[in-house]
Amino acid sequence: MTEETGEHEAGAAPVEQAEPAPRSARDWTAHVWRPTGTAVAIGLALLLGWHVFNGKHGLTSWEQKRTEDKELQKAIEDLQQENARLRVRVDKLKSDPDAIEHEAREKLRYAKPGEVIVDLSGETPATQQTQPAGK
Repeated sequence: MTEETGEHEAGAAPVEQAEPAPRSARDWTAHVWRPTGTAVAIGLALLLGWHVFNGKHGLTSWEQKRTEDKELQKAIEDLQQENARLRVRVDKLKSDPDAIEHEAREKLRYAKPGEVIVDLSGETPATQQTQPAGK
């Protein structure tokens, strides 16, 4: 069959066209499958929306990670400040005689000759604990 004229070519068999589906079958398909397909699409959209918010990598999880990141950044900043403070203290103890003397007096209870150390804290040092009577 030639497309322009709609005539059959010589020796070619006529092409049979499929008959359209009966009107009742088309109506049933439109009546049943269209609402079902719409319901399935809405269900999938709702499932996807839930997953975006509450899934393993959803917005809720993202917000928790963001809060955790802020807390860790604050902890890092605090530790960096403490490191800087301790670095200054170490430098002083390496080079400043007054800092060395202060540390020796406070931590080791050293005294210069002729000085008396008076402890007003009320705690008894471990070396001066009272011995039980009889020993």
